[in-house]
Amino acid sequence: MTLQREIVGNAMQMAVVSLQPGQTVYCEAGKFLFKTANVTMETRLTGPSGGGQQSRPGSGGPGGLLRQAMGTAMQVGQRVLAGESIAFQYFTAQGGEGTVGFAGVLPGEMRALELDGTRAWFAEKDAFVAAESTVDFGIAFQGGRTGTSGGEGFVLEKFTGRGTVIIAGAGNFIDLDPADFGGRIEVDTGCVVAFEEGVRYGVQRVGGLNRQGLMNAVLGGEGLSLATLEGSGRVILQSLTIESLANALKKAQGGDKQGPTGGLFSTHTG
Repeated sequence: MTLQREIVGNAMQMAVVSLQPGQTVYCEAGKFLFKTANVTMETRLTGPSGGGQQSRPGSGGPGGLLRQAMGTAMQVGQRVLAGESIAFQYFTAQGGEGTVGFAGVLPGEMRALELDGTRAWFAEKDAFVAAESTVDFGIAFQGGRTGTSGGEGFVLEKFTGRGTVIIAGAGNFIDLDPADFGGRIEVDTGCVVAFEEGVRYGVQRVGGLNRQGLMNAVLGGEGLSLATLEGSGRVILQSLTIESLANALKKAQGGDKQGPTGGLFSTHTG
């Protein structure tokens, strides 16, 4: 059943979702705005694929309850490590059509992604807003060589299954395909919103350990790393980063200590 939705607004967009009787949509805690009276709301610790919410064949007895509890604990633990909300809110229309409204947490755009079961989508932390119950939410830890070579590790949200997932970001969005630019694009690490499975995501240092490389890192405002996106597939970038927004607000309040150099000399503590 296709999720009927309308994305409204400009500088701070909202998603207004129309639910058919019995249809369920879920969101990360804190993204809910409003609902009609015939839509029920339930808060759970697990995602729609998570253990512990629904009994499965053969899952009865102490062993089954223990496995369910461990599955729930693992899901919650992953989200805590990733800095995500520990709970989801589920909304189901009862006795007729219902309406639910959702929003992101920063001024910017929203986008509805359609999953057909063949490709997963990856998104930056906190991009997830809401999805059909047929879409599974997970955490993907980008570490190892990616984190080591770039000097930092990354945590991504992962969406699989079939159905609609709604994401949000800061500023305006642009859709790109690395294949249209020679198979590779290099991006400010804070500008990546989401990308399709099949696009290879990595992190590289900005230049070498030479004079120009140090100038890029110290004075360029990008720090030591850039995100790399290679291959073929859809990539969504945002025009505003959380760090730049925070620095602009601090500067407006007279508390900016970054000065003209940016980069490594910033005293921004977040």
